[in-house]
Amino acid sequence: MTGFGRAEAVSDGFALTVEARSVNHRHLDIALRLPRALAAIEMDARRLIQSRLERGRIDVTVQVGPAPGQATQQIRVDAALAAQYVEQARALGRAVGLGEDVPLSWVLERSGVVRTEESETSAGGMAWPALAEVLGRALDALVACRATEGEALGAELAAQHAALRAQVEAITARTPGALARYQERLRERIGALLGDVAVDEGRVLTEVAIWAEKTDVREELTRLGAHLEQLALLLERGGAVGRPLDFLIQELNREVNTIASKADDLELSQAALAAKGIIEKMREQAQNLE
Repeated sequence: MTGFGRAEAVSDGFALTVEARSVNHRHLDIALRLPRALAAIEMDARRLIQSRLERGRIDVTVQVGPAPGQATQQIRVDAALAAQYVEQARALGRAVGLGEDVPLSWVLERSGVVRTEESETSAGGMAWPALAEVLGRALDALVACRATEGEALGAELAAQHAALRAQVEAITARTPGALARYQERLRERIGALLGDVAVDEGRVLTEVAIWAEKTDVREELTRLGAHLEQLALLLERGGAVGRPLDFLIQELNREVNTIASKADDLELSQAALAAKGIIEKMREQAQNLE
């Protein structure tokens, strides 16, 4: 499931920002980006993420900077370089007969003596509870975003469940008459081939019995009904149902495939194919759920 969460805080003189993003994935895959100074608490952060999420590609980025109002630059003075400038200036003064006094202002203006640098942000002393609080709020926002999407997906799956049940009911209603229809077609074919020759009723009944055994889908329909009931309970329960749904949809697909392979009736075949199409849509949607 997709989502985004962001949280900020100021702690121990640092500004802490956490962003969490998620996209669809069959398993939980965490990509965590921490400043090097916080590498020691990476496992704590991963455990917190794993406690809140079960599926998805999760990208979490932690940034640490100076707190507002704190200086971000520092002044550095290279005393050794300044001493060299002074020494060389005095030597030149003696050589040309000038005084050896060197003004400080002149020394400070020399290249490289005074420079400014960005202050290093060392968050190594930041305690885990400070990061845990901000990371937790970012995950709260991410979970809320995913929950909104999950509600929409749940409604879509419920509609697909109803459509699939309608196709299964159509197959169930059509199945009892399939035997009589096959027997009638068989008699018509034999009659067309033999004309007025007497038909061996015993042979006809044997062929019908063999066909009935090969095309019997009552067990598959029973299992389909049980799977559909379980699917309805999962959708009603809500929560992290992605993995159980994956399994149920595989089982639904298995039973419908068996029915389609056994079907020797146009309407039964059409209903089975329609059911397969619905199950494929459900499979795609279920992979988006946690």
